[in-house]
Amino acid sequence: MTAATTGTSTTSDTITIAGLKRPVARIALGTWAIGGWMWGGPDDRQAIATIHEALEVGIDLIDTAPVYGFGHSEEVVGEALSGGRRDKVAIATKVGLDWHEDHKPFRNTSAARINKEIEDSLRRLRTDHIDLYQVHWPDTAVPMEETARALEKLVTQGKVLALGVSNFSIPQIEEFRKFAPLSAIQPPYNLFEREIERDILPYAIKNRLAVLAYGPLCRGLLSGRMTPETKFGSDDLRASDPKFQPPRFAQYLAAVDALRDFARERYGKSLLALAIRWVLDQGPTIALWGARKPQQIEGVRDALGWSLTEQDRKDIDAILTRTVRDPVGPEFMAPPGR
Repeated sequence: MTAATTGTSTTSDTITIAGLKRPVARIALGTWAIGGWMWGGPDDRQAIATIHEALEVGIDLIDTAPVYGFGHSEEVVGEALSGGRRDKVAIATKVGLDWHEDHKPFRNTSAARINKEIEDSLRRLRTDHIDLYQVHWPDTAVPMEETARALEKLVTQGKVLALGVSNFSIPQIEEFRKFAPLSAIQPPYNLFEREIERDILPYAIKNRLAVLAYGPLCRGLLSGRMTPETKFGSDDLRASDPKFQPPRFAQYLAAVDALRDFARERYGKSLLALAIRWVLDQGPTIALWGARKPQQIEGVRDALGWSLTEQDRKDIDAILTRTVRDPVGPEFMAPPGR
């Protein structure tokens, strides 16, 4: 791999996150689907094989969260990394989502919740420390000082190496940084969901924060495998995502077709490789490659070692403007407050 970067757009395959022991690859494994919740249920055998395959192709950062399967995703990651694999991988998990007995999540970033969650996560992940600990969603019912200071204490205790926040606005990020150091931010980001370009991404570049971009394939849309006949079960997140409902679904599929042709004709690459490469070319980004089957890891290397030109980016923007006439963001995913 080439030299690491900490804050500029680059074709480098690694990036430094302040506080971590070593640079990590710019494609990480996202494990929301592995938890099963909102993804049609878990398959632990396949999930473990997927994690092992990710390690084989050079992925060395795994992103998870307690709410992914209500502890199940973390348990599977812990099992997959047992037997000597833990030291080869940086683990990023999250904190600050609680849930009722009926498994309906809600935000809770109180110090008491944080102190409970860290112990639960360490146990499930079978480790003595979390490399990157991220506030999953901001909780306006709790003072930011309480949240940030509770997390900073975990760093002092050695239970956490670096801190991050997910789904935060710039004012919320600034407030957090008054009380604790911040190394990374995690927003949704892909060819179809680009809201962070207005503020979050420039802020990250200016302040040398790593950006863990979740949903770089837009919940499978940018894999190129969907058709107008694709259906989603009631327990599938995409059943409630406006992008996957008519009339928008047809618009996004038209964009997918045009982008697939662009990737093949311009670079001889897959749509999937193009979608990931585009994210990596935008700044100090890490693409969270979500997968739950080993074969879904195929193509990781195909997204590395090359870069889009400025003209490529303009042509891609023109494709999106022409095909997606009624765009919609990822707002539907936000969990409620208390």
